[in-house]
Amino acid sequence: MYPPTSSEAGRDPWVDDDVPPGPAGRAHPPVPRTGPDVDADGPPARRGRPRRLRRSGDPGWRPDDEAADDDVDEEEFEPVEVRRPLSLTVAGFAALLGVGLVLGAQTAGPGHRLPFAFIIFGVQLIFVLAWTMAMRPPALLLVALVSGVVAAAADTAAVQSDIAGLAPLGYLAAGGFLLGVLGQLVRRVDRVRVTDSLGTTLLIVVGVVAFATLIVLSRIPAGTQAITVCLTATGVALTVARLTDAVLPWPRLAPQVPRGAAGVVAGAMAGTLASAVLGSYLVSFTPTSGAVIGLVAAATAVLADLAVGYAEAGRLMAGEPPTMWAARHMQGPLGGFALSAPAAYAMCVLFL
Repeated sequence: MYPPTSSEAGRDPWVDDDVPPGPAGRAHPPVPRTGPDVDADGPPARRGRPRRLRRSGDPGWRPDDEAADDDVDEEEFEPVEVRRPLSLTVAGFAALLGVGLVLGAQTAGPGHRLPFAFIIFGVQLIFVLAWTMAMRPPALLLVALVSGVVAAAADTAAVQSDIAGLAPLGYLAAGGFLLGVLGQLVRRVDRVRVTDSLGTTLLIVVGVVAFATLIVLSRIPAGTQAITVCLTATGVALTVARLTDAVLPWPRLAPQVPRGAAGVVAGAMAGTLASAVLGSYLVSFTPTSGAVIGLVAAATAVLADLAVGYAEAGRLMAGEPPTMWAARHMQGPLGGFALSAPAAYAMCVLFL
């Protein structure tokens, strides 16, 4: 038989009997550790800062540099204020420009296209003034002068050419672009920024030539009616888009751009509806064909106007000083009409 187990059998023989027991009759806890559980030759344990709760909800340790970068990224830009009187003014300018071009197209006829050419030339000069003052390319006066000469030559070629086509206008656009770039290369001051001015010079020269396509369009069958349908859709789209921005600029497409998606969509829809109504009254059109052509012209115009707003916001964010007030806000409607003119020509030739 085994001997009876004593109550002192479970105690370690090296524990001092004189040490009083801890709370609840338990012995004192073991001595705290003085180092990590790894070997002495291993790397020391890294003591980090308290963990932060990230935006996504997963905690983790981040260096101070990453935390500072996240703080900068989390900063939100103040949205640009939408000024209602400015939107109403731009809407009125777009409406007047559309009415002038549509009424001018009605004066064009076989052997009687000079009045319409003079109206187009006046709009081209306004386009050159607004875009050069807003974008301010190097050798501004040279670019404006070359663009004016190209506009006059394009209008003359559109009226006097034996065959109504876009080939002479294309040659003039290429020649004007090359002349503008070469003129900037001559001057040493502007030579440094010549790469930055390539896009600006190309946009201005192509824009003035694009207006001359309306004169060419008036020389082909059903061209005047196509001009009426497309320019009416363009004018209505730009006007309704700006009026909607004055009332309901929501949802904002970008904090730095004072435009709303509701205005862009409402403008394109209103322009399409206006062209469909006109198509039901014109001889060479139907409501369907008028709606299709008007949709292309209206959508092109409102997107061009929106792109101008983004470009202006980009220049301001880059630190460039703001330019002439009237030029900056006339730039959008003028760009919309300039881009819808070749779209009207393409739709008339391919669709009708």
